[in-house]
Amino acid sequence: MKNTILLTGSCGFIGAFVAKQLLEQGYQVVGIDNLNDYYDVSLKNHRLENLHLNSSFTFYHSDIEDRLTLKNIFEKHKFDCVINLAARAGVRYSMINPMIYMTTNAIGTLNLLEFMKDYNVKKMVLASTSSLYAGQKMPFDETLAVNTPISPYAASKKAAEAMTYSYHYLYGLDISVVRYFTVYGPAGRPDMCMFRFIKWIDEGSPIELFGDGSQSRDFTYVTDIANGTIKAMRHVGYEIINLGGGNRPCPINFVISEIEKHLKKKAVINHLPFHKADILETWANIQKANDLLEWHPTITLEEGIKNTVDWYIANKSWVKTVKM
Repeated sequence: MKNTILLTGSCGFIGAFVAKQLLEQGYQVVGIDNLNDYYDVSLKNHRLENLHLNSSFTFYHSDIEDRLTLKNIFEKHKFDCVINLAARAGVRYSMINPMIYMTTNAIGTLNLLEFMKDYNVKKMVLASTSSLYAGQKMPFDETLAVNTPISPYAASKKAAEAMTYSYHYLYGLDISVVRYFTVYGPAGRPDMCMFRFIKWIDEGSPIELFGDGSQSRDFTYVTDIANGTIKAMRHVGYEIINLGGGNRPCPINFVISEIEKHLKKKAVINHLPFHKADILETWANIQKANDLLEWHPTITLEEGIKNTVDWYIANKSWVKTVKM
């Protein structure tokens, strides 16, 4: 019998790629997503339509904050693992609406842990964030203390991490916390720089660039992230594991120049003040992922940007209508 995975946030950017890889590997996938309108729902529906093509995928349009629906899902299916990717994302928006970040990211995770305990599901992979490393020495190592989150988003993710440790300690749940570093790729989130910059440069609209573009990120291609997330389903006890590009961080200005090259168009840039809750640089130490999960990224930034631009061009007929 195929193993059955509960995948929350299954229609999100990363979630859809995780679902695709799980299905290709022969798993039964039960997806749950509230299809919220934090960004244009047409992208989520596009991902969902592709997942529905596989008969091993079952979907629930619901929310991990809805305990009654979660109870029904856990009663109906016997899960081998929960991969929790359902989350409110975005540093800046978390300052506008912090309450929903805590209810989804922390209390939603608590709901899942409670039902895992009650229905004897022993394994969770929790998606977390490199935003927790703000102000720390690079490259960021999992042993660093991350006790001073500088945004409600990061704080809510820290709360989720802490809660999973409690359930590991009290009830023996096996937890892999994977901290993602700047994920990008085809059909990505329109609030992230890669999607926005490609669309704006192609349309001739000014890029909204916070800072001078020298800020750097450890960009990680989405298929690599999905692969690492699935590898994290192995038994580890309780571990926090970085999933990042692993190379020196890349300036935003380089990303812009690569997009210009593939679109054969020049960017018009509108510089805005650097945001206080943003991080100047991110850089992952990924040795632990290599040691524990035998994982390392395979897609270079140059290759990944080209793939993303190619996807945009192939889907421009409908992507041009996506609201930013």
